[in-house]
Amino acid sequence: MSNTIRPAAWLPIGRDASVPVRYRALRFPEHWPVSPLPMFQAARGDSAQRVPTRRMDQALQALAPGLIVLPRDYRDPDAAPYWLLVPEDGEELSDTAFKTLQNAWLADLCPSAATDPEHRALLREVRGALDADPPPWEAVELELLRCPETGGGTAALLHHQPTLAADWIARRITALEPFESETGRLELRPIPGGAERGALLVSQPLPFEKRDPASWYSIYLRITMQTEPFDPLPRFHLHTGVRRWATFTSTKTGRLRVPYGTKTTVLLRPKVPWLAGAPLAERFAIAKLHRHRDHETGEWTDGWVAGGPAGLLRGISLSEPFPDPDAILTDPELWLTDGMRAAVVHRTAMGRHPVRPGLMPDERSELMSWAEKALPPELRVMPARRATTLGAPTPRNGRTRKPKLDATRSRVVAAYAMSCLRNSRPEPGLQLLEARLLWQSEHMRDTAVRALAEQLGLGEPERRPTAEEFEEARPGSAAVVEWATPELTVRLRCLKLTDGLAGDLPIPEGEERSAEAQRTANAARRDEAAAFLRADEPGPDPSLALVELDRRKTFSSAHHDPKFALRLGFAHAGVLSQFVEAPIKERYHDSVKNIEHRAKHAWNDGLRQLGARLLPIPDVRHGALPAGLSYGAVWVVRRTRRSRTGWEGIAPLAVRVTPDPADPGLAHIEGWCPDADGGAGGWIPYPSALLNLTQRTDVLAERAAEVGPDSGNRRDEQRRAVQEWLQVVYRSLRHDQIMLMANAQNIRTFWPWMQDGVVERDKIRLGHAPPRPLHPGVRLLRVRTGNDNRGETAQWWAVAKPDQANGLAVHLWTSEDGTGRVFWSTTAKPGNFKTPKGIRKVGPNADMQAWIPDLVELAMLGCHQADGDDPETLALVAHHLRQPPEYDQDLRNPLPLHLARLAEEYILPLVDEPEDDPEAATDE
Repeated sequence: MSNTIRPAAWLPIGRDASVPVRYRALRFPEHWPVSPLPMFQAARGDSAQRVPTRRMDQALQALAPGLIVLPRDYRDPDAAPYWLLVPEDGEELSDTAFKTLQNAWLADLCPSAATDPEHRALLREVRGALDADPPPWEAVELELLRCPETGGGTAALLHHQPTLAADWIARRITALEPFESETGRLELRPIPGGAERGALLVSQPLPFEKRDPASWYSIYLRITMQTEPFDPLPRFHLHTGVRRWATFTSTKTGRLRVPYGTKTTVLLRPKVPWLAGAPLAERFAIAKLHRHRDHETGEWTDGWVAGGPAGLLRGISLSEPFPDPDAILTDPELWLTDGMRAAVVHRTAMGRHPVRPGLMPDERSELMSWAEKALPPELRVMPARRATTLGAPTPRNGRTRKPKLDATRSRVVAAYAMSCLRNSRPEPGLQLLEARLLWQSEHMRDTAVRALAEQLGLGEPERRPTAEEFEEARPGSAAVVEWATPELTVRLRCLKLTDGLAGDLPIPEGEERSAEAQRTANAARRDEAAAFLRADEPGPDPSLALVELDRRKTFSSAHHDPKFALRLGFAHAGVLSQFVEAPIKERYHDSVKNIEHRAKHAWNDGLRQLGARLLPIPDVRHGALPAGLSYGAVWVVRRTRRSRTGWEGIAPLAVRVTPDPADPGLAHIEGWCPDADGGAGGWIPYPSALLNLTQRTDVLAERAAEVGPDSGNRRDEQRRAVQEWLQVVYRSLRHDQIMLMANAQNIRTFWPWMQDGVVERDKIRLGHAPPRPLHPGVRLLRVRTGNDNRGETAQWWAVAKPDQANGLAVHLWTSEDGTGRVFWSTTAKPGNFKTPKGIRKVGPNADMQAWIPDLVELAMLGCHQADGDDPETLALVAHHLRQPPEYDQDLRNPLPLHLARLAEEYILPLVDEPEDDPEAATDE
């Protein structure tokens, strides 16, 4: 295994490295000599303090993609006054073209002017004033690289830097000679606004011709500017991957399928500028398609979002017509291959694409070597990271290839969990595990019974019902399968899911998007499900039900799916639930062939809900861990009205995992319950905490029925509520030896202390109180992943020996001097991905899945080095916690965070909740 990895990242050569660049800039409209804000407020009856520019931004990025559009800084608008910029050597938009856009946008801000004479006069007045005193374009010089530091010693990026610096690097890369691949030259073009405050380059479409007709894809390179805690230097992450194009039309409709409820990006490249006076830019224009219900006809239709960029210019003549959605959707391949005039981005919901995502590490490293030719003198390649020497790359009790040993471990862990559930402390002795199987098909019923026996190594049951007894069983007189082992008695109560519980939710036709109808239907099915299981008389302790249910596409719509209502109803009866898809074999779907695998994983995740998890034992060989160290995690669930239930709100969650002193592979798993201890809050067994969470769902449902649209103060209220909750949880840990974990992307909106620009070493801040030292026994770890468009952690590859292909490696990675607080964790790819590390996706291997595990950043924000804490040792423990033995693949988050994240199933439904939840740690 390699002891070195290279990140796809660049750094400034030093703190004083500087890149000043001159631009022509236009300020945001509220800074114009004549602001259209009063007109907007009068026309909309709105008290907004800023003029909305989103519609204008969309039009500019499509009709004038040569302009750079900066996002607003809502925290400090005066510190970021510039809206539109053009590099000094770039070609500007003509005054006539900009005035055309400006007048159309002003009319869009005041739509009532078409019918209201007073508003029409107001619009005319603003237009006249701007004609007489137009907003001026200024010559400005902006620094792209050097930036101040925060109080914690972290680079504090200026508002314009992430966008302009990434654009600057993108321009340098596009000026290179094309990348030479095995199948030809790759020519990359930029996309405006293609990344989260970054830059995106996309190659020409490449054909994959193993099948007829050909499918198409491109290679992309995304550039983002990032920071790292306690480091005064910013860095640039360069992410590469495959962008697949949608070209296959339906045999039924003759059109490309646009998924309902999502927006599909389309790249556009006109032959001549659409807007007279606009330069023909090298950049792609962008627009978005969606499928929606026409309010006038009630029919489903496809179209540009908000009428598309050209919707702002209705009645204004363009140099050539803006592309018609129907023409693109009817023949998407023609538009793609004709100079890439329109390229529709493939989405998973459109169906399977012959080209698989991802690039392998060696090909990625070659692209990086090519891009490095564009490095300016002010930047350098980020140094490689070395593997830690403090311990092994995997935990001591890692995965085995011995099924009997694994089953025995699972049985011991389940017995321990049952003891924790029924006692404040684990007690030795024979334990009882009672579970239910709510089945619909004999095939799944028999498979699930076998899978449970194999999962726990139970052998043959002491008693097993006949086929007639299975069929005739009813709540209160279930068909019981029972096993006895030295550690555990397992009693499985089998019931056929009847009374229409597994069918569509009772939503009246045409009301599937009504939040009130959704809540009513969920509540009705919830009560029916609770009554069904209460009749089977579950005991006082939480138990588990494995529920066979059809896949979501079988129901009339996603809103008719009863899964979440059933979960709530069973929870109200004191029963946890895990769902498994019914075996169905159709033309494009076969859930029969892997039924054993799915049943096994369903039971495995059901046992997780009971708190039965084997804890990875850290393999630390040099250094020591604090005695009695436990692990905590906090997570915030957030859903909006657009979720399937129509419920909205936030709910913070916390989990504590305490290793058993006699056997650290066994752990007492608890969840925070705000109702415990007479309402003061306290830690209770994890299964009980999951059931308690359903009460919050009812509260959210009531609030959703009472409150109106999001108010401007809603986010502040949520942030205050989360931090008040955090203070209570944090106080409960003050006497523990614990490492408290949080995921940056999940919690920083509600806990600003988790942001790079705020955090200070070895301190904590909750609410408005000033930062203070951590409690003596508390350590604070922040986890950050790069599996999104923000690119917050770098892509990587393991450095191979000369003349060998770069590949992958598993370990914790640290800086050369080993003095930092930020570490990188990489884990193994799943065993079912056998793609050779040296394959090239640009060519005949485009149909091979390239899987590179995500690089996860582990930042030890707070510990007690003066008392013997070693940040690297603590980070190694967190790295090992990403590798639980009971999972087929490693986790993106350490196990305590993983458990906290999955607890949200009992508050609000996961929109794309998979049957197996491996939380795959991949960057694609």
